[in-house]
Amino acid sequence: MLELTLLHYVYLFLILIILGVMIRKRDCSLICIAGIFILGLISTNSISQSIISVFNSFIYAITELLPTILIISVIVSLSKLLSVTGINEVMIRPFTKLIKNDVLAFWIIGLTMMVVSWFFWPSPAVALIGAVFVPVAIKSGLPAIGAAVAMNLFGHGIALSSDLIIQGAPKLTSDAAGIPVESVISATIPLIIVMGIVTTVTAFIMLKRDMKKGKINNEIITDASIEVEENSILKTKLNDKWKIIFSVLIPIMFFIDVVLMGLLDLKGGDATALIGGTAIFLLLIISIKTFKNESLENITQYFIDGFQFGFKVFGPVIPIAAFFYLGDMGFIKIIGEYLPQNSTGIVNDLGYVLAHSVPLNNGVSVATLSTVGIITGLDGSGFSGISLTGSIARLFATATGGGVATLTALGQICAIWVGGGTIIPWALIPVAAICKVSPFELARRNLIPVIIGIIVTSIFALFLL
Repeated sequence: MLELTLLHYVYLFLILIILGVMIRKRDCSLICIAGIFILGLISTNSISQSIISVFNSFIYAITELLPTILIISVIVSLSKLLSVTGINEVMIRPFTKLIKNDVLAFWIIGLTMMVVSWFFWPSPAVALIGAVFVPVAIKSGLPAIGAAVAMNLFGHGIALSSDLIIQGAPKLTSDAAGIPVESVISATIPLIIVMGIVTTVTAFIMLKRDMKKGKINNEIITDASIEVEENSILKTKLNDKWKIIFSVLIPIMFFIDVVLMGLLDLKGGDATALIGGTAIFLLLIISIKTFKNESLENITQYFIDGFQFGFKVFGPVIPIAAFFYLGDMGFIKIIGEYLPQNSTGIVNDLGYVLAHSVPLNNGVSVATLSTVGIITGLDGSGFSGISLTGSIARLFATATGGGVATLTALGQICAIWVGGGTIIPWALIPVAAICKVSPFELARRNLIPVIIGIIVTSIFALFLL
């Protein structure tokens, strides 16, 4: 039987403090850095090693986040060029006829994000949807934070937690639960329908209420260094003919990417890389045509602008991500081989002990699987602990006489909704960056709808057992 150590209790205590600080809308970077130092001190009994661990945790976090930083930076660079040349205005004209108001904008963006994410996962979907739909949505009256909420809940929430097409998540949980993947998918569908409807409708009602009361801050994150001055060369415009050509070429190129993803079975990082590489080549082609002899310097400047934006957005998140990576097996790479024997990571250990410390019946089973899913999602990946939820679901189902598929699906949904990118700030950075809103504000706006959704879905699951 795995026993919790001081390391586990301190980590859990620090998580509670961080969550409390976040709920109070305060920055928690200082607490996270102090927490890394404290965990290092407990593990190594060395002040110097603890200080080293803080820096190593930053390196580890940046390494893990770098692919996301890169794709966001490239997309921002391209988006900036499209805005400066006026190509984006030509591109969005057809969509303005479909998206006529903020209501249509919210639901069309969300549903489109969900469908694309089912086939290619949310990471590349963010780039595709954000580049085309977000400017239209903002022009139709939907605040940038509203577009971010729609993309986030439908993509990283509904699509990623159900994963009906790629089936990466249900495969992990079904293997751990010892049941066919089809059983988990079938059990997921009714739960995700309830979870999806409750969260998105709640979020939309809250958004409309705050818009009516004037509480929505529609300011977007910008950087003074990339603002366009009226008399700057960055105001160079293409003629109408070339604007139309590029406005047609860009969606065609991204559509070809979508086709290639299907034909070549590209998923996750590879799919994102294809989108990013296409964006880079589009940036080069448009820059050469627009700036001609001055294109060499301007291309470099656009890359600089994009990376400045990317690191500005990710800067506050790196200390927080560094702390939560300690909850997984990243602990070994950051601090060293100091975890207890048989440990699978601090967060997974906490979930395991919780599952073995409560009496077993249907009500407790549902509550425990939801809680374990939430806890394992706190590391910000959403996937690191879903195998644990599958194994716990199997244990509980054996004790209570059935319902293993429903319990497995419930744990999977809770873990991915929390950690996959709707509540944990660094997990939803791609959407926040594309929409140019604060990831912390997006996390706070998602918090209540997701909590309500998990509660309602858990109650609904109880009736399915």
